[in-house]
Amino acid sequence: MALAAPKPVRPAVIGLLAGVAVLLAGLAAAALLPGCSGGKKVSASGASGLLPDSEVEDSTVTETDSGKTEWTLFARHAATFTARDLVTARTVRIDFFGEDGKKSSELVAREGELYQRSRDMIARGDVVLQTVEGWRMSTEELHFRNSQRRITSDKLVRVEKEGSVLEGVGFESDPSLQHFEFQHQVRATVQPGAGQLVPPKPGAAQIVPPKPGGSR
Repeated sequence: MALAAPKPVRPAVIGLLAGVAVLLAGLAAAALLPGCSGGKKVSASGASGLLPDSEVEDSTVTETDSGKTEWTLFARHAATFTARDLVTARTVRIDFFGEDGKKSSELVAREGELYQRSRDMIARGDVVLQTVEGWRMSTEELHFRNSQRRITSDKLVRVEKEGSVLEGVGFESDPSLQHFEFQHQVRATVQPGAGQLVPPKPGAAQIVPPKPGGSR
């Protein structure tokens, strides 16, 4: 009995089989890629700290001392990186409180960082600090040293109240802006009744409220 020669495979069938093989290989490779989970949140594996351990919306962190509130941080979104001792935040507001327990100032910024052990903070992007006394400070980056309750910036800082404006670099102050100073590139415009420029030391400039009945 004679055997019939096999029929040649059509080019269309070969192309179809090749396409299926490529599709299956692509799906297998995608399954091996980390983070490709359809938008699902992925937690960091190990201690690399490249991915957050947790993420929360509308986060609140409060610092207290002897039962008194020192400051409260509010964030629209916060991510915790335990390996880096860091919490990153977006759409930030920080309320600072005085020794009497009353709110003394409010800071807002596009984003911020909180170091969990030291409780030091960094605010970045359209940073504005407004005090209850009417002082307004603005800059692009501000650092807060929690143990000393001091705010600092090496960026250009603008402080203003009732038409008086003071700008400079090398800024340091308390969060309520009761006493602040600049170290470099100081420019001032002071309106009567708003404040008084007092040079506390060479190279620095400071604004303090004028005393009642004092000269301006």
